[in-house]
Amino acid sequence: MAAETGSTHTMHIGELAERTGLSLRTIRHYDDVGLLPATARTGGGFRVYSEADVERLMLIKQMKPLGFSLEEMAEILSLLTDGPDAPGSAGRLAEILEQAAHQRAKMARNLAQADDFIALLGRIIP
Repeated sequence: MAAETGSTHTMHIGELAERTGLSLRTIRHYDDVGLLPATARTGGGFRVYSEADVERLMLIKQMKPLGFSLEEMAEILSLLTDGPDAPGSAGRLAEILEQAAHQRAKMARNLAQADDFIALLGRIIP
């Protein structure tokens, strides 16, 4: 259920889940650990999210397969919010970029190995 607050579109957790492809449980967990606090709560206590929250959740979703811990994700989100001009941000973001690129290369090697195995099975099985 979406809501309009002034000129700002807000949504409940169900719409956020649908738009991001993540489960309600996962979104609640990210809220509980402080990665994605709800923008607001209704009078009845329901979480309400904004477009900025959708973008933040998509960043979290992109970081997850790269193996970043919840603490690292919180740090990265903070660095991205502060921007590269904040003291120490550019250097730390460069380190994170290197770490992400290394993890992606490792994932690509694993995927290639899986492809090789699937091809082998495809040749063996009539």
